[in-house]
Amino acid sequence: MKMVLKSAAACGVAAVALLAAAQSFACTRVLWNEGGPAILVGRTMDWPESTEPILTVLPRGLKHDGGKLGSQSLNDPNPMIWTSKYGSVITQLLGLGAADGINDHGLAVHMLYLNATDFGARDKALPGVHAGLWAQYALDNAASVPEALDHLSKIQILPVESHGHMANVHLALEDASGDSAIIEYIDGKPVVHHGRDYRVMTNDPSYAEQLELLKAQDFSKPSSDMPLPGNVNPRDRFQRASYYLSMVPTPKTEREGVASVLAIMRNVSVPFGAPYKSFGVYNTEYRTASDTTNKLYFFELTTSPNVIWTDLKRLDFRPGAPVRTLNPDSIDLVGDVTGDYAHTRAPY
Repeated sequence: MKMVLKSAAACGVAAVALLAAAQSFACTRVLWNEGGPAILVGRTMDWPESTEPILTVLPRGLKHDGGKLGSQSLNDPNPMIWTSKYGSVITQLLGLGAADGINDHGLAVHMLYLNATDFGARDKALPGVHAGLWAQYALDNAASVPEALDHLSKIQILPVESHGHMANVHLALEDASGDSAIIEYIDGKPVVHHGRDYRVMTNDPSYAEQLELLKAQDFSKPSSDMPLPGNVNPRDRFQRASYYLSMVPTPKTEREGVASVLAIMRNVSVPFGAPYKSFGVYNTEYRTASDTTNKLYFFELTTSPNVIWTDLKRLDFRPGAPVRTLNPDSIDLVGDVTGDYAHTRAPY
């Protein structure tokens, strides 16, 4: 299936679904790639109950099957079977795939919900990878955004249904150079927004429509009196994140850069109890920050007072190295937790 490519120059100016739940979740992704000591990206995961996030170290050399959801076969006629070329640190979602993560070459990925998603009819000539493993496939096979886009153009993402509900997601990627891409399946075709200018992503409407809505905002004269869209819906979060991202001073240190990105992520987070459309409330469960330059992965659970991080440079990603996991739901965890992961079996 040919990708429809939309470059930054042409346009101007991006979690698997919670498969066992009744509704979609919403999130935000923000990328800082405008100078300083590091390329940094933050994301929020918003949902009214625990998605059971587990931080997981996956070495190179693991075999994956794009036609299996956990232990369940999807009976796809042409599933993609691959062996991971790169190691990664991911945040698992219910053991079904990676909602977020970074690999040992600095490619980072983030899956967010998009109701407008339409993966289209199955083209059996293309190997299939179900939506829950979309992000993992990119991490396993690519060191950069262009390389990831090349790999992803040769497969088809398969819709996944569990408990009667579909995984409707779009994917954001960035790498150590600061390159960025957002991929959405619209009307059955993959639409790619590729370029360093694509730095903010939320949920519906489609990314092209979000950019049009953003054009109506005049942020040329920022002040403390400027009215900003302040609600928790995806349009307001997209515009608010774009405004505050444009205000960030170039960080002098990596620590300052991480703090700047997390400050924006906290600003666009969903407070406990905030209403959202027809399914009541959804809260920000966790925030992450990926340093694609220094290969660091930060995690902040909203019910914990501490930020924790993993240094990929200190991990053993060699083929045959153990898979390791860490449950971040502990107030005893703080700071560098690279040495706290425990050996386990591969999650999928």
